[in-house]
Amino acid sequence: MNKTLEELALLIPDTKIIGDKNIVVTGIEHDSRKVKPGNLFVCMEGAHVDGHKFADQAVSKGAVAILSGRKDFRFGKVPSLIVPNLKSLAVIVPYFYDYPSKNFRVIGVTGTNGKTTTTYMIRSILTAAGYKVGLIGTIQMMIGDEVFPVKNTTPNVIDLQHALYKMSESRVDYVVMEVSSHALSENRIAGIEFDTAVFTNLTQDHLDFHKTMENYRDAKAKLFNLVSRKMVSKPNKNAVINFDDNAGAFMAEHAHCNKITYGIEKNSDLRAVDVNVKAEGTTFKVNDINLNLHVTGIFNVYNVLAAVGVAKAENISPDIIKSALENFKSVSGRFEKVFADVPFTIIVDYAHTPDGVKNVLETARQIATNRIITVFGCGGDRDNTKRPIMGRIAAELSDIVIVTSDNPRTEEPASIIEQILVGVKEKIGDKTFESIVDRRSAISRAVEIARAGDIILILGKGHENYQILKNETIHFDDREVALECVKLKE
Repeated sequence: MNKTLEELALLIPDTKIIGDKNIVVTGIEHDSRKVKPGNLFVCMEGAHVDGHKFADQAVSKGAVAILSGRKDFRFGKVPSLIVPNLKSLAVIVPYFYDYPSKNFRVIGVTGTNGKTTTTYMIRSILTAAGYKVGLIGTIQMMIGDEVFPVKNTTPNVIDLQHALYKMSESRVDYVVMEVSSHALSENRIAGIEFDTAVFTNLTQDHLDFHKTMENYRDAKAKLFNLVSRKMVSKPNKNAVINFDDNAGAFMAEHAHCNKITYGIEKNSDLRAVDVNVKAEGTTFKVNDINLNLHVTGIFNVYNVLAAVGVAKAENISPDIIKSALENFKSVSGRFEKVFADVPFTIIVDYAHTPDGVKNVLETARQIATNRIITVFGCGGDRDNTKRPIMGRIAAELSDIVIVTSDNPRTEEPASIIEQILVGVKEKIGDKTFESIVDRRSAISRAVEIARAGDIILILGKGHENYQILKNETIHFDDREVALECVKLKE
């Protein structure tokens, strides 16, 4: 894996080395706190942090060279690799780590909703089939049963290639990963050879970044261009596509490989029939497999179909598929029940898009015996056009709506809530709604007014155990807070 600066420089035209070109690099790091002796330190430039300011700290921890995208950068203490821009990392980093994805099969899952649950279901099936599986996603990274924290759904190219290298060293057979539209647009997945690509759905999200739904759709389609590439090292390339989704046909047009379609409404290669959604789980039949599942909701039927599609593409037997899915319980923060000794039900879910909120509310409506009380907000510094839409959906499908803060970030929480309330007021009619800025107080209020048979839905943060307020991040876990509020009510 070790490379000289000259070897790395030769990869990119118009790259300059200042200092010893024969210096040997043993690792690449962009976080000065994580630098180890022998590392090349990359001066990343973001909206809030300039990595050049941490070059001294990196060298003090053992960095032997610095990489910068600034032509005028001069450091002096150690050699520097000056590249035309930081897009060069998409070439340099995979090369440095010897393209680890060639050593195992890579399954990428993209779409607005369902990525996390689908990846965990796929992991369960592959593990049941006897394979060692790596997983990269919103909640965590896993190598076998070993767990590592993550910051982004899809890490940047440095962290991602380093993770894949560790997985290669651990001799995994498969890596299952969520692939976000941001990662595809920014080419964080550079150097990865995908073997099976999955499309779950496309609904409004991230328009603050993509600007239009067409741009968002096109970003997702890049995964299917990647899995269709010629000149690859592994055979058997597949695309597993939700054909009920309006964007499914578009993804299929970009998939020049074996295609497996799935759905409930349209004729597909894998079609769920005899679907029965109950509070305790879901039953349905897909082709030659009868399933009796612990997970509930139509959205989970689609997640299961996607996982079955991948398993079929990877030649896993129907018996193993059935056993793994029927033993699958849930994923943290995805329609997760908070177990408390109360006569009503509390469910926490990560739903933070219009379609996600709609799916969760429709599932709750199917199993509800009394009222649905929905507590939710919208994130700050993100797509604000979805705020009134989510307000309308919550008002239509809930009996009581409590609008509160999510992760307001640098925005004023009250301003975000006012935008949500525009949609709530359009559809609420004579039903009850409240706005409570403080999220803890909003959850407390829901618990206070809940009656026997009610369902409290706490939406937006799911597995997250923090809340971002201005420039401060505090500990906040919806599940913990709900239990605390229950105790106070007793």
